[in-house]
Amino acid sequence: MNITLSIDEKVAEEARKVAQAMGKSLNQLVRDYLEQLTRQSDAQEEMEELRRLSQESEGHSRGWRFDREELHGRS
Repeated sequence: MNITLSIDEKVAEEARKVAQAMGKSLNQLVRDYLEQLTRQSDAQEEMEELRRLSQESEGHSRGWRFDREELHGRS
């Protein structure tokens, strides 16, 4: 997908220098940033879901208790 952005010329020139120093084009630098931003958003949503689920449930072990000996078949 192609998109058009409006950026101050000075900012664009400085960003090109940064991209060049990283061995990338300005286009690749922007693409990488947007992908990183999306991954962070996904991780944030997953953490919020995990918190929500852990707060809703107090656990339902139905009386089962962890037993290391049983786990390793040493009983």
